[in-house]
Amino acid sequence: MSTNPSDLFREDKKANFQDLPLSVRMRPQNLDEFVGQAHILGKGKLLRRAIEADRLSSVILYGPPGVGKTSLASAVACATKSYYISINATTSNVEELRKIIAAAKLRKSQSRQKSILFIDEIHRFNKSQQDVLLPDVEDGNPVLIGATVHNPFFSIAAPLVSRSLVCELKALSKEEIVTILNSALADKERGLGQIKVNADKKALGFLAKTCEGDARRALNALEVGILTTPKSKDGAVNFTLDVASESIQKKAALYDHDEDAHYDTASAFIKSMRGSDPDAALYWMAKMLYAGEDPRFIARRICILAAEDVGNADPLALVLANAALQISEFVGMPEARIPLAQACIYVSCAPKSNASYLAIDKAYSDIENDRVQEVPDHLKDATGDGEALGHGEGYKYAHDYPGHFVKQKYTRKKVRYYEPTEIGHEAKIKQRLDKIRGGVK
Repeated sequence: MSTNPSDLFREDKKANFQDLPLSVRMRPQNLDEFVGQAHILGKGKLLRRAIEADRLSSVILYGPPGVGKTSLASAVACATKSYYISINATTSNVEELRKIIAAAKLRKSQSRQKSILFIDEIHRFNKSQQDVLLPDVEDGNPVLIGATVHNPFFSIAAPLVSRSLVCELKALSKEEIVTILNSALADKERGLGQIKVNADKKALGFLAKTCEGDARRALNALEVGILTTPKSKDGAVNFTLDVASESIQKKAALYDHDEDAHYDTASAFIKSMRGSDPDAALYWMAKMLYAGEDPRFIARRICILAAEDVGNADPLALVLANAALQISEFVGMPEARIPLAQACIYVSCAPKSNASYLAIDKAYSDIENDRVQEVPDHLKDATGDGEALGHGEGYKYAHDYPGHFVKQKYTRKKVRYYEPTEIGHEAKIKQRLDKIRGGVK
């Protein structure tokens, strides 16, 4: 229960230390070793200033697993030369808390050394257990660092929250995870540096992406992969993509975000929707999501296709695609896959027309290649001095005529871009346009 981070490197502890998981051994010993969370630990940020000035009061850290809550508490203890006590709220009780607080007071009075009490899963404490902490936490002895995966404003008693600095930790980026993995491979004292390892960059990238921001999961997978893989003839362990896939128990999908597999898969996804094959479209979408593609990228592709390839044959397709885009940004993965699937299926099954796409391209071509037309006088803005110049003169207001339509010229030179098909809702549009244009009645 009670440990001091510096104890890990004493001679009598080294044997037991090597038996600890890699994720524990690689915990940062100071703030400079800490990777990620720059929004709260960057130079000049409040939390970092408080730590470096040794003016830290109680703190509650919340965020997803493996983002550095426990590591940060340990690093704080090292940085402030405080005595470090670590407990878990699921197994602790009021009696233990009272003993820890009493020992912290005695330590402070005898040696002037501060104590840091780290409570993991602090949200598991009931109200009476949290109340025990209040008076001494307010006095800063011990300094409380609580960790939780839940929003503390909803899961922890308000009096304790009000006495604490609440900091949200974010999921680590792929680049940050790779940095941590490379540090573990290079560190000969705490990491795997004593082992000759040929680590494939793609394998490390796969772990970093698949662990979904959880450094603990990535480090544990790296360790088990290296320690269980037979050495090659030259005495090195080849940590390949296949080994990484087995280590983290997730199949590696061939999908590099900046290489051919990315573009090929996206192309297959788009063409399957255009070809009205919802099953194929779902397959390629599932591959992209499984491989960690940003759901917003997929949603944008659906929106574009809904306008370009479905168009007015089913105007609801674009509405649904846009809704899926907004929902995917709001809820995130894994739930975002559901509205994305709904939009993918709808757009795939919808009647198709690229008439709107062709129409705007024709209009662009005219603007680019021909002389740009001047706005007809009767369509010009008649406000201000416009009326005196004859602007708006002769304009016919459509709503004053039967059927809310009247024949008049809207360009000086006649143009024709939009040619609706006879598919889906566009058939109705075609029927009305033909009548307006003086074509088929």
